[in-house]
Amino acid sequence: MGVLLAAVAKWYELGVISQGKGAEIMGLSREEFMLALSRLQVSPFQYTVEDLEEELLQCK
Repeated sequence: MGVLLAAVAKWYELGVISQGKGAEIMGLSREEFMLALSRLQVSPFQYTVEDLEEELLQCK
């Protein structure tokens, strides 16, 4: 499961799959998948600082 989790976490980190798909592949709930990501030091958020700044500017 360790190698599979590492691969799925990398796919998620690269934006290839969603949290939901990653959780499904691993047979976990989304919450469990997010916790697994954090143990691997992978952010559960797929937004960059620039993405967030751009969204904030569009809200003004």
